[in-house]
Amino acid sequence: MAPRAYWKGYLRLSLVSCPIALYPATSEREKVSFNQINRETGHRIRYRKVDAETGEEVPSEQIIKGYEVAKGEYVEISDEELESIALESTKTIEIDEFVPRSEIDELYNIRPYYIAPDGKVGQDAFVVIRDAIEQMKMVAIGRVVLTSREHVIAIVPRGKGLMGTLLRFPYEVRDSAEYFDDIPNVKLTKDMMDLARHIVETKSGHFKPQAFEDHYEHALKQLIEKKAKGEKIEIPKERPTGKVINLMDALRRSVQAESGGRALRATGKKGRKKIEGQKEMLLPITGKKTAREEHGKAARPAAKHRKAG
Repeated sequence: MAPRAYWKGYLRLSLVSCPIALYPATSEREKVSFNQINRETGHRIRYRKVDAETGEEVPSEQIIKGYEVAKGEYVEISDEELESIALESTKTIEIDEFVPRSEIDELYNIRPYYIAPDGKVGQDAFVVIRDAIEQMKMVAIGRVVLTSREHVIAIVPRGKGLMGTLLRFPYEVRDSAEYFDDIPNVKLTKDMMDLARHIVETKSGHFKPQAFEDHYEHALKQLIEKKAKGEKIEIPKERPTGKVINLMDALRRSVQAESGGRALRATGKKGRKKIEGQKEMLLPITGKKTAREEHGKAARPAAKHRKAG
């Protein structure tokens, strides 16, 4: 069964236009969702719209939109009045400009949509617009109205079609300074950064979304399956959270843990194997000696004494 379009209209570049359909590029249908039920009866809970003052249920035909201008004072807005300010972008995505992709801060991205031709009419125009965007190596910026609100949409080629990503308006993006200004400028030692870089290099790989696993979703399905079978669910005890007392020590332990884990993955055996570059990275910071070095110093004079005797 073909997916149902979320929106239908036209894509227009100057005087070139074509009918298109928008399809959500992501879905959460596969995720487990719950209903609220009455513990005593087992019946599902149903929500009703009631008057906040009288507590009486209000029929749908009596419910209208209102904007609160003062405490308990509202300006009523009818559907007809909303239609009077309808924008052309309700049925058309007008491409206003082209910008470099690098200039779009990912903080502005909301959600992606697939854009495909709607029917056979206008497919040539769709391909012209798609290929023009591709050859320019730019992102097309347009406007579209979804659920009665206008959105900015960034359009790029994707395969044979296009992908449009809704963008936030500036007033929707918070200033990061509110959250980051209080972070102190900490001066880290070279040893710390060397260890940290080694951990990053050990964990480095390639982006493989197919390898992602939703552990919580998997555990949730197992829980539901056990409950459905009448099995007893044991609540695990909360594990104490480890506290980092010494950052340098934590970095060293992390290097040892990651290097050991990489050796196991590489060999498939339980034994720890030496890894190239590991010896240097596990050395202590300058000015300190390992227990092995101290032991070696103490052992050498004793050996000479035995030889002399």
